[in-house]
Parts: sequence; C-alpha cells; structure tokens
Amino acid sequence: MIDFRKKRMVGVFVLWNILFFFITFVAEAHRIRPAITSLYPQAGKSIRTEIQVNLEALIAGIGMEHQDTDDSAVSVEYNRLRAMPSAELQQVFQGFASKFMMQMEIRLDGRPAAEGLVQVIIAEQEDLELARSSVIVIEVPISSGTSRLDWKMSPEFGDHVIRLMNREGEVVATQWVRNGERSPPVSLEGLSQGDFLSRFLGYMKIGFTHILPKGLDHILFVLGLFLLSARWKPLLIQVTSFTVAHTATLSLSMYGIASVPTIIVEPLIALSIVYVGLENVMTKELKHWRPFLVFLFGLLHGLGFAGVLGEIGIPEPFFLESLIAFNLGVELGQLVVIGIAYLLVGWIFSRRSWYRMAVVIPGSLTISLIGVWWVYERVVHS
Repeated sequence: MIDFRKKRMVGVFVLWNILFFFITFVAEAHRIRPAITSLYPQAGKSIRTEIQVNLEALIAGIGMEHQDTDDSAVSVEYNRLRAMPSAELQQVFQGFASKFMMQMEIRLDGRPAAEGLVQVIIAEQEDLELARSSVIVIEVPISSGTSRLDWKMSPEFGDHVIRLMNREGEVVATQWVRNGERSPPVSLEGLSQGDFLSRFLGYMKIGFTHILPKGLDHILFVLGLFLLSARWKPLLIQVTSFTVAHTATLSLSMYGIASVPTIIVEPLIALSIVYVGLENVMTKELKHWRPFLVFLFGLLHGLGFAGVLGEIGIPEPFFLESLIAFNLGVELGQLVVIGIAYLLVGWIFSRRSWYRMAVVIPGSLTISLIGVWWVYERVVHS
C-alpha cells in the first residue's frame, strides 16, 4: 500500500516536470524566433529581400532546435556577440557573409538567381534582457517576364516565414517554410487561388507553434485554468470563455478596429497568469465570477496573438481564411496542453484526497510566481 507521502511526491514530481519542461522558454533574451523574409519587387528590375533575423544566433550557429540559447554549446559565444555594439557586430558579420550567402538558394522560374548582399542593418543593443533583431538586405536581379520565385535555406536556418510585399508595404502573400525545405513557388503577383490548402495549413501551424512550444505565457494560463478543476464541465466553461474572448480581440485587432500597445498588453497578460494561480489556491471550485474574469483575460491574450500575427502579416485577398486558420491552430495548441495535463495528472490523480495539497496548490503557486517575474520583467524592460 502506497502511503500519503509517496502519493504526494508522485503528484508533485509529475506536475513540476510538466511545468519545468516549459521553463526553458521563459527569458526573451534566450528565445530563438523564426526569421521573417520580406520580398519587395522593384518595378520589374529586381527583388529587394529583407531578412529579419537574430543575427547573433545565426553567426554563433544556434538554430531553431535550441528553443533556449543556453541549451547550445556555443551559448557563451552567442552572449558575447549580443553584448557587442552594432558597428563591431557589423564587422563580424562581414566575415560571416559569404557563408550565409552559400546557405541560401533562390530560384526564379526554376533557375538559380544571382542574388547579392546589399547591407545588414543592426540596431544598438539597448537591453541585454531582450534579443536583438537585425535585417539582412539582399538584392535579387530579375529579368522581364519572371513570374515565380522559390526559396531554400540550409537546415541550420530553421523554420521561417516568407512574405511577398507590394509597393505600399502591404503583405500580398505569405509562406511558412519548414526547416531545410524548399518553399512552394511564390507568384510575384501573389499566391494563386489554388494554394488554399497550403495557406490554410501554414497559418494553422503558425497558430499552433505560437502555443506549443513558444507560448509559455499562454501555456501557463491554460494550465492555471486546468488546475482549478480537472473535471470537464468547469474546464469547458473556462476554456470556452477564454476562446470566445481571444477570438474576438484577435479578429478586431487584425481588422484594425481595436488596438492596444504591446507595452500595456504584455504586463497585463502576465498579471492574468498571477491571478488564476492565486485564485486556485484560495478557492476549491469554479465560482460564478471566474468565467467572466477568464473572458476579460482572454481579451488580453487575443491582443497578444494579434501582435504575433500582425508581425508575420496576412495577405489581403486571403485575410479571413488565414485568420480562421491561425485561430484554429491556437485552439488546437491549447487543447493539446490540456490533454497532456489531463493524461499525466488529472486522469490519474485528480480524485485522490491529496491531489489539491500535492498538485493544485504547489502548481498554482509556481505559475503565479512565474507570472510575478514576468510582470516585473515586462514593466522594467518594456
């Protein structure tokens, strides 16, 4: 017969492993984001290509497989590069530029293009707590009648987004390119209507990966909802409130109807995580006010989702379908988080008398403490 202490240790061990599996993604300075490549056709003569990338990670050789830069064997070199002034990092990149160009293959109508490096734009590193974003500018000459372009980077570059822009700087087409794979051909007039499935699945993937593995703040919020009660009815009420709310603000924000600065949204999202964790400690059941508060918090999280989607961009002709696909990806990510938590903790332990003391309270306090740290970090470093 297993005694109480052993049962409690099993519960704590399982839950803390779930939580700390994701803790490696906490610090913004240590997170590798996918590169965003924007293509600007220049009056039929060339394509200006702007690659927004973490240049220090690229030079150090830290790829997307390292969700946290500290997991890499070259993290010391990465941090050394991050501390450099922009002029010094410019010089380092000059020695790396030829290697970078060899990692890239652009084809026009199936034939290799003669791309050339123009410049690299590096901002000063004002805050070492935040990763620096740089822009590599490449010029791709095109001949009259060129209609399609495809793109491939070496596997070290990781997943990335390609955006075709018009002269007004608006997104005409978007492609999500998997690690080391060649992009589907991009029409220089925009994606064809026949690419519906690839576009839809691409935006679903973007939404899903924004939750798993990259959205630790959203993951912890959803786990906070789960920890109040592992029973499906209270969980369904909370998740439905959260989903309706973040869908509303995501849509309103992307249509330009609602807009709140990130400097306000991100600390408030962190506060929502603090609250759900603390309320789990103070109450044992779903109170009547909880779904309304979850709805309000969902409005904030929707604005956070909109910030990510806005950075990537949505082609105007495919706006609604892309928005729906992204949101479905987010929902799928949330369901996977809940499903994993239920299988590892709720299904086995939730009916045990020690579950609240051994799992809910320590887990909720951990979530709240992480949220408190994020509030501080996002206010001080905003």
